[in-house]
Amino acid sequence: MLDKRKFYINGEWVDPITPNDLEVLNPATEKPVAVISMGTAADIDRAVAAARKAFVSYSRTSVEQRLALLEKLLSIYKRRYDEMAQTITMELGAPATMSREQQADVGIGHLQGFIDALKRLHVRKVLANGDVLLREPIGVCGLITPWNWPINQIALKVVPALATGSTCVLKPSEFTPLNALLYAEMVHEAGFPAGTFNLVNGDGPNVGAALSRHKDVDMMSFTGSTRAGIAVSKDAADTVKRVTLELGGKSPNIVFEDADLEERVTASVLECFNNSGQSCDAPTRLLAQKSVYDKVVEIATRVGKQVKVGNPTEEGSHIGPLVSDIQFSRVQALIEAGITEGARLLVGGAGKPQGFKQGYFVKPTIFADVNNRMRIAREEVFGPVLAIMPFETEEEAIEIANDTSYGLAAYVQTGDPKRAERVAARLRAGMVHINGGPHRYGSPFGGYKQSGNGREGGMFGLEDFLEVKTVHRPDAG
Repeated sequence: MLDKRKFYINGEWVDPITPNDLEVLNPATEKPVAVISMGTAADIDRAVAAARKAFVSYSRTSVEQRLALLEKLLSIYKRRYDEMAQTITMELGAPATMSREQQADVGIGHLQGFIDALKRLHVRKVLANGDVLLREPIGVCGLITPWNWPINQIALKVVPALATGSTCVLKPSEFTPLNALLYAEMVHEAGFPAGTFNLVNGDGPNVGAALSRHKDVDMMSFTGSTRAGIAVSKDAADTVKRVTLELGGKSPNIVFEDADLEERVTASVLECFNNSGQSCDAPTRLLAQKSVYDKVVEIATRVGKQVKVGNPTEEGSHIGPLVSDIQFSRVQALIEAGITEGARLLVGGAGKPQGFKQGYFVKPTIFADVNNRMRIAREEVFGPVLAIMPFETEEEAIEIANDTSYGLAAYVQTGDPKRAERVAARLRAGMVHINGGPHRYGSPFGGYKQSGNGREGGMFGLEDFLEVKTVHRPDAG
């Protein structure tokens, strides 16, 4: 079992002030693979002090200096790529193929996207009226990241903080801390100055709250549940720090009668089940036009029954377990709620798949005849559960799609490009995917309503970590 009880503070691996061990479990076996320390507010004080001190000099480094450090980090990440993929498979349960092709890949894609954006960033600009606009690093950033796409969110927060000249303290999820510790090794090897990046493990109510409330933290960037995002916002309010949030989703996927049903419904089911359904932007509400509803249901059922559950260490296109017993119980409760509330069960259901006694494995599950009053239509399941519901007209589809407290992503499947653009414009979501259009590195990621605020990735992601200063000169010439 790996011993990972140290924190990374001020450029060194240090012991926690108060020992408090936690075992990290492999979700496929339910057995411990590592032991970490759970920090305290005192550990956060130490990390924030290091970040505050480092900010004085690091904030004055040039863009060219920071680009060189980021390029070195990119080179190191590529060299240790397989190690990162294997780590995520071990602690998250992401299947080996998926972990290598998707989970680990985001660490390269987002880093390159920020490097490209930083090269285009104008830190000084003369406005039309002669005033000078300066973009300056915001300060010490508190970063809290989730377990479901761990290195994705670490890269989307740590990289823009360091790229802009800010310093940071990272608290990764205690369920998947090992990839964060590996990333800390890479940052250290890249040569970032001591104190610019710090890592303290711990839970949200103690370590996360201490970071959010800290008077010397200038910004909080949080990804996780809407409930936890609200708590971060409240904790941060007393010190009036900037807060950016990337929260939950209940993304609608509108399938019109003129779509290529075989292709688009198949892809929609597989996208919903990707990462065992543990994605905030997953297309979990499939809205099918009534004229093709039965056909959509037939295709979804066939595809859903073909989705395999398997051992994460094996290559292939199967899905793995959920991350924890807590998550398993939540998903099981919502599957039971779907059955109780009268949705028609097409595939899967409650309990573990056949042959899986150990591990937090869930049956890929599809419900039909769902309406927007049911819990499985309104709550974020965060497991491999798809809800199919009918609509009659374009107007009704938009109304159902927008009838949610979330607004992260939306999906439109249609053979009519004009309708696709028309519907996309009316959907209250931060991102709309048309006929399988993927999210690309460098584009902004984020949502409306209770899916959060701010945007991550590329130039938009850099701007969230920058302050704007206006210099009014006596002579505007």
